[in-house]
Amino acid sequence: MGKPLALVTGAEGEMGHLLLPALDDRGFDVVALDLATVDEALARYCVETVRASILDLEVVRDVVMRRRPVAIYHLAAVLSSKAEQNPTLAHDVNVQGSFHLFRTAEESARRERRPVRVLYPSSIAIYGLPDLETKRSAGALGEGDFAEPRAMYGCNKRYGEMLGAYMSERSRRSGEPGIDFRSIRFPGLISAETVPSGGTSDYGPEMIHAAVRADPYTCFVREDTRLPFMTMPDAVDAFLRLSEAPAERLTTRVYNVRAFAPTAGEFRDAILARFPGAEIRFGSVRERQAIVDSWPADVDDSRARRDWGLAPQHDLERALDDYLLPALRRRYAVAGRRSS
Repeated sequence: MGKPLALVTGAEGEMGHLLLPALDDRGFDVVALDLATVDEALARYCVETVRASILDLEVVRDVVMRRRPVAIYHLAAVLSSKAEQNPTLAHDVNVQGSFHLFRTAEESARRERRPVRVLYPSSIAIYGLPDLETKRSAGALGEGDFAEPRAMYGCNKRYGEMLGAYMSERSRRSGEPGIDFRSIRFPGLISAETVPSGGTSDYGPEMIHAAVRADPYTCFVREDTRLPFMTMPDAVDAFLRLSEAPAERLTTRVYNVRAFAPTAGEFRDAILARFPGAEIRFGSVRERQAIVDSWPADVDDSRARRDWGLAPQHDLERALDDYLLPALRRRYAVAGRRSS
């Protein structure tokens, strides 16, 4: 019997850079699909790379039906800031693309007579707090609190959560194999492997990258803005733990996770402690601030810790000293040598 196969959509994105080698290390054959060409350093972990959009429906169907994955990590998405700029594209990719992929996975499951596990990265963007006073008084939100998104990306992700849960429950009731849907609502994610891509929570990563490069930075949210965060290694570890958890231990299809929840000012102060000369200012951008103000200051991740052993390794201090700064100093030292 050959290795199990995992399909990763959006594989060239931030999470894919750690997820692909982690899946290879766990004994999976990996097929990567992305609109961009998959980097050679990532492609070596794959048995096949496919350059295609998640909206190339026939290509996606061909890959799923030909490769027969036992697990699909559906990372392809239009993220929050771009979704507000182009809501039609966001709907097409995040809703229509996800629906077609889930339906194709269900078709494959029935043909192969075994479920296909679908791992879906959702987001704290699915929350919709009505005002700052409510945000400040609500505390850490549970999975069922204020799930009323106020921006396009959150609407898309909330629909994806509900669709995946519905399709899994429909298969369970019918007794037919289908998708085994599992989702994590990720907080702001911080990666040392890639540069920030303009996400609404990217002010933290952008501060860090700018400080290492010795570039001035103007933060687009207020100093008192608070959100939960997590490093990318902890996020990938959480995804794999959820994927590998026995179904009988799971009490929901969608889980909150978090590691630390500083204000933007606390982020700035931690960076200045390490880079005293860094130029970091605050200049709130109204549209982006409004989105962040509707997201929770923190989330309750007790279900994930209890059901499948969520165990993030990085708080803010360790995230900076053990993970981010060593990697970023190497990245920009190499870039500096190449440009000189």
